[in-house]
Amino acid sequence: MIDTREDQAAGLRRLFRRAPPTVVALYATGAHRAAAAIHVAHRVAGRSSRVLLLDEAAGQESLAAPLGLADGPDLLGVLGGRIGARELLQPVAGLLGRVPVSAAALALPLLDEERRQCLVGALHSLHRHAGFVLIHASCASAGDPSPFVFAAPRRLVVAEASHSGATEAYRTIKHLAAAGAGALHVAVSRARHRDDASAFFASLNALVRRHVGVPLAWLGEVERDDIAAGLTADAQRACASEGEAAFLRRLALSARRPGATAQADRRP
Repeated sequence: MIDTREDQAAGLRRLFRRAPPTVVALYATGAHRAAAAIHVAHRVAGRSSRVLLLDEAAGQESLAAPLGLADGPDLLGVLGGRIGARELLQPVAGLLGRVPVSAAALALPLLDEERRQCLVGALHSLHRHAGFVLIHASCASAGDPSPFVFAAPRRLVVAEASHSGATEAYRTIKHLAAAGAGALHVAVSRARHRDDASAFFASLNALVRRHVGVPLAWLGEVERDDIAAGLTADAQRACASEGEAAFLRRLALSARRPGATAQADRRP
């Protein structure tokens, strides 16, 4: 669960909250989820600056094949000094590049402080060259988010305007909420027109508010709107009810899981 990894993600959280770059965990849903994630990256790169993809999705969920890349060595390889962080960067046209981090995301909770700081240091060296970092995560892992996702200041769900996209988006949001996430940003992809996108989001938002209780921040359409501007906006523009919603959700979790209250109290 997300609230059990606070100490493990502390270094990442400090790193991710520095500016620049802007750091966002990205979940894409629907039959064209990989294409949507890549589209978001290019849209952000066109409006902002160099985009670094930290790809923690593995196997068929990875962005390697859709980008025409080999799987490549993982960020975990920096441990022991066998490979440098910059050597891990796979160039992608229009972007800074992609770095696989699936093994690092799994291993981070098990590492000692020295090795954990080594990984954070490697990320820091990559961040110096980026204006925007997207952590590409698999929707299947939303129920147990990695320290990378946990540490990211913002989380974006790109929902395909389809039945499968809506179902997967709702499930992903529900899992993230159960894991302790606060407000989420949502953008819609592959809508027929703006009215269709607006209606799709309204339906999803109503469903989430009724059954999950997590505020959703609408960013618009991937194809037509400035996603980068919405993601980099002041965090204070988030829904005013986020703090209350997070408090009530953590209170409910503490009633079901002994010891959860103390963990939630450490959350910034």
